[in-house]
Amino acid sequence: MDDLTKVSFSNLEKVIYPGLELNKSRIIEYYIRIAPLMLGLLKNRIIVMNRYPDGIDKEGFYEKDAPAGIPSWVETFNTYSETAQREIDYVVCNNLDTLIWMANLAALEINITLSTFDKYDTPDLVLFDIDPEPPCTFDDVIDIALLLKEKLDSLSFRSYVKTSGKKGLHVVLPVINGYNFKQTREFVHQFGKFLARESDIVMSEFRNSRDPGTVFIDYLQNNRGKTMIAPYSLRAQAKATVSTPLEWKELKKGLRPEEFNIFTVLKRKSDPWEGLMENKQELEVE
Repeated sequence: MDDLTKVSFSNLEKVIYPGLELNKSRIIEYYIRIAPLMLGLLKNRIIVMNRYPDGIDKEGFYEKDAPAGIPSWVETFNTYSETAQREIDYVVCNNLDTLIWMANLAALEINITLSTFDKYDTPDLVLFDIDPEPPCTFDDVIDIALLLKEKLDSLSFRSYVKTSGKKGLHVVLPVINGYNFKQTREFVHQFGKFLARESDIVMSEFRNSRDPGTVFIDYLQNNRGKTMIAPYSLRAQAKATVSTPLEWKELKKGLRPEEFNIFTVLKRKSDPWEGLMENKQELEVE
């Protein structure tokens, strides 16, 4: 493997998912095999890594800054972070070597911004993060996602859906450049308010987001520098789940997020998000 990449590998036998006995070499293999589907969706986007060098049963850490000793061939983007209140060198992943390098760092979870670094203040993705609170189930999330799709369809918007890899779903709209985050955030917020009128379990306001038995339409991720888990990224979950793009027709009662994992996703034949970035739309309601 060393002859095929610039990456210098380390601790390949380190067990990362103890319950599945998956070591780091299997994580690297997964990211190499999924790269043809994943890299186009990472292109020119800031990366934030969730790293688990000691395995998911130990505490991981969230890494915005490019780590010390970063190879010279790894691309970075420097910008001021409001949350950190300082300038940060963020990793940008535009090639397979960088993806392999992140996997070797045990960066299981790869998060991306909703804008590209060259147009950092101008989102080209709009995110509806549909997040349930128990006793609501994934079936309830599916119901709300389908209700959202019905509304988006009626207004001639083309939407894409993926599992979060945890308990929720992400619905994404690719949009033309020209909008700011305040506009995209308000767009999602207004849809959340509409769904709250249609369903008793939907919450559209952050103050109610932890109410038991509800589903929150999280609009707050539509913000400069905020991230979503990347399509096809692993999650630090016991069953090695993957945030998986789906066909809308796959979204049926009884579906479970854990069905989409490091073993099953590589066997999928279709690419539900193929052409996503070539389908940018205006946000104006027809």
